[in-house]
Amino acid sequence: MQRRTATRHLSLGLLVLAAHHQAWALSLAQLSQQDATAGLKTALERGAQAAVALLGREGGFLNNERVRIPLPGALDDAGQMLRRIGQGQRVDELITAMNRAAEQAVPMGRDLLVNAVKTMSVTDAKQILGGGEQSVTDFFAQKTRQPLGERFLPVVTQATQKVDLARKYNKVAERAARFGLINTQDAQLESYVTGKTLDGLYTVIGEEERKIRQDPVGTGSAILKKVFGAL
Repeated sequence: MQRRTATRHLSLGLLVLAAHHQAWALSLAQLSQQDATAGLKTALERGAQAAVALLGREGGFLNNERVRIPLPGALDDAGQMLRRIGQGQRVDELITAMNRAAEQAVPMGRDLLVNAVKTMSVTDAKQILGGGEQSVTDFFAQKTRQPLGERFLPVVTQATQKVDLARKYNKVAERAARFGLINTQDAQLESYVTGKTLDGLYTVIGEEERKIRQDPVGTGSAILKKVFGAL
């Protein structure tokens, strides 16, 4: 008797599970390519706008441990040594200037990011929807890294030049690069900060997009609920 009851419960559970999987498969099948692309574009545009708003304000980089820009490689160790001999304030001034430069640059990339989303192809959408956790970062980096870098560099240069220590950084970093203590591309402060600004921006865009995937209903958007609710 108990065995028959357990068997019936197991069968019922399997039927419910099968029905759930069938409904999930149908919901995905019912999504048109147009809906999937529209939903993804909405998600990425929201993610880009949110990332710019989050990072492009005072403290957006400096107070965010995930994207805060440190001194590179061996120069970070040198910074720790300077702190031990009472020069910590100067190191802090440089690090603050680097992060403030990133915060000032980010808002200038809003239109390029939004345009990249609006002109996204169906192929791009498929790669992102079927890709892994880095698919969003890869998309934005491929489409916008070079033009954003060109736009950010003058802003970063102007901001960092206000700190006298920045010029000394470039001299020290150039020598450090010759000995392989830091990467060659990090030998110029302006280029290093610009690169880190882009890395931080793409990281936060990816995080914002993942939030939408995890809670599409909470966005209040019908198309996001339809697409990511099915996914």
